[in-house]
Amino acid sequence: MDATALRQGLIASGYVPDEELVSVLWLARALERPLLVEGDAGVGKTSIAGAFARATGRRLVRLQCYEGLDLQQAVYEWNYSRQLLAIRLGETGAARPDEQQLFQRSFLLERPLLQAITSPEPCVLLIDELDRADEAFEAYLLEVLAEYQITVPEIGTLKAKTIPFVVLTSNGTRELSDALRRRCLYHFLDYPDLAREIAIVKATLPEASGRMVEDAVGFIHRLRREELQKIPGIAETLDWIRALHKLEWRALPEDPETVLRTLACVLKTKDDRWQVTAETVQRLRSAAFGVAP
Repeated sequence: MDATALRQGLIASGYVPDEELVSVLWLARALERPLLVEGDAGVGKTSIAGAFARATGRRLVRLQCYEGLDLQQAVYEWNYSRQLLAIRLGETGAARPDEQQLFQRSFLLERPLLQAITSPEPCVLLIDELDRADEAFEAYLLEVLAEYQITVPEIGTLKAKTIPFVVLTSNGTRELSDALRRRCLYHFLDYPDLAREIAIVKATLPEASGRMVEDAVGFIHRLRREELQKIPGIAETLDWIRALHKLEWRALPEDPETVLRTLACVLKTKDDRWQVTAETVQRLRSAAFGVAP
């Protein structure tokens, strides 16, 4: 699959990329290197992995990172209940299993990292919000990303049957190590420009009025320039336009109070909600459409 076919596949799967993103995705696949994607929350980083999986016909395996994430949740753990059951069955009749029999693959619970490594078909591994995990877990990933293998002490080293396509995302809440960055290709995903965000919304919500989509996206772009605690991302844009479509609006109403009542889809903190008033809505709407307030 060349870059043109990849771009068409991403669009067909509902993701509208820019040319730089298509290029780095193609390179990461060709070089079999992980791709680290950074950017503000809500710009569509997580969606890249899902779109790539759909475009290439691969299974998506997702690891959601969080503070306190350990190897049992991320890599593997032993099925202790099955092991205990095997011991009790051995006591009632058959020979009691020894330690080697209890620590076999059949008693191993595979978590996302091990699932991706042992997948018989190439898959897409999404390691989402890696910056939320601690440095010890990040250090553990270095072996996985460098050698595509995982060591289970009781069994040995399990090497990848197929090389997964790895996408790591970070919101920048913690600086990632240089060692991790060296193992990855890199892309910074910014908010889309006006034309691309309109294209994204129309691809995702084709049933919505084209005029209303253009009005709403223009308004969102003006709103992002305000001093907000949480800048609305693409997800908020889609939620808002989905709500406007449910209201059967064909364009944004001229009454700012009416628009303001729908901004619960967009403004997600108390301070932002208090800051954006009917006067703010009128000013932004006027500026977006070149209308005198």
